[in-house]
Amino acid sequence: MPTETSRTTTAVVPAARLKTARWASGGFFLVNGAVYANLLPRLPEVKDAFELTNTQFGFLVIALPVGSILAGMAPAPLLRRFGSARVAGIGSAALAAVIAVAGTAAAWAAGSTLFLGGQANGAAVGLGVVVAYLAGMMLAGMLDAIVDTAQNAQGIQIQKAMGRSILNSLHALWSLGAMLGGLMGSAAVALDLPLHIHLAISGALFAAVALISQHFALNRHETEGLSRVRVVADETGPGTPDTPAKPVIPAASPSTGRALALVALISSIAIAGAMVEDLGMNWSTLFLSRVLDTPAAWAGMGLVALMAAQFIGRLVGDAMTNRFGRVWMARFGGSLAAAGLAVAALSPAPTFAIIGFALAGFGCATLVPSAFHAADSVPGLKPGTGLTMAGWLLRAAFLSVSPFVGVVSDSVGLRVAVLAVPVVGIFAVVVAGALRDRDDDAPAA
Repeated sequence: MPTETSRTTTAVVPAARLKTARWASGGFFLVNGAVYANLLPRLPEVKDAFELTNTQFGFLVIALPVGSILAGMAPAPLLRRFGSARVAGIGSAALAAVIAVAGTAAAWAAGSTLFLGGQANGAAVGLGVVVAYLAGMMLAGMLDAIVDTAQNAQGIQIQKAMGRSILNSLHALWSLGAMLGGLMGSAAVALDLPLHIHLAISGALFAAVALISQHFALNRHETEGLSRVRVVADETGPGTPDTPAKPVIPAASPSTGRALALVALISSIAIAGAMVEDLGMNWSTLFLSRVLDTPAAWAGMGLVALMAAQFIGRLVGDAMTNRFGRVWMARFGGSLAAAGLAVAALSPAPTFAIIGFALAGFGCATLVPSAFHAADSVPGLKPGTGLTMAGWLLRAAFLSVSPFVGVVSDSVGLRVAVLAVPVVGIFAVVVAGALRDRDDDAPAA
């Protein structure tokens, strides 16, 4: 039946230009997923290099979200000043460089042959090296918060201009990048490639991709020519740039306080999806290697499976979202994510755990993109405010996940800690109604 959808007028941006910009935006997402994921299969090495307990490791890995929180609401004014393309492109290149530098600190602690001709002395492995790593990862977190908001802003601008959902497919490229990064990291482990050399190579490669993507993305002047309106789709589907749909007068905006409260509730769904993702990124390798005795070269396959399934889920996510609506998708995805993590936690062998991580990845695939779209569409806020707030709250939640898993795992075991996380999937099911589009009603299933 006919449905109302949210889109953007595109008089100043031809359809062919939007198509090019969509692929360029996808390049930002690919890079953002791949850069940090290169480090993830090597986190057990970092843990061992710094001689950390699980609890200490849990606090080490939150350096990235701490940096993201310190970035605060900085992305919104940066986007208004420089445009999403420049912020995403230059920020991504800087992010790749900073992670490579942080990896150098870990390599120093591990006694890489690049330093001192062998094992580093005790002073070099002391607090100063750990602080250098933490500082690098915190700076990376600040850059990631800015880049993530910028790439999502670019994608949402294109999505509204095209008049149909594309954000899931863009996030699919983030998952593809994370899967690629995980494979590169696992290959580097198998080849015994020093960490700092590995991250320098991957960083240079993906920085180049980011800068090329910036060249083809929508620039600030193009995005300023887009004005948001509501449109009503006809029987054949949503309006397109070549077949403009009928404008509808927007509904009255809620008060700022109510708008911010709604963004916070919507953000909790993104947080649920990101917590599932965070567990797979920071703990799946340790879980497989230390709990299920998986060989080091294969322990990264839990991460790869989660990201591969998430990639597939996001590829089909746009079509499924257009068909069933964001609310139904969140309920389905939250349920599957919870079930997948439970399977992984209870698995007696690596194969079953990897399958569980894959189910969790497919389940959480559309939660973050849907929440970001909904947060950015809340009326009554300045442009970019809802999206920036959602990203900030999401990163604030990361401060609890890894420390929680670390503390619980040191007390009762990593298996029990992983088993406690599926509750976030159930939470997404409960609050999924917050994703109901203010501009459209999902078609009936």
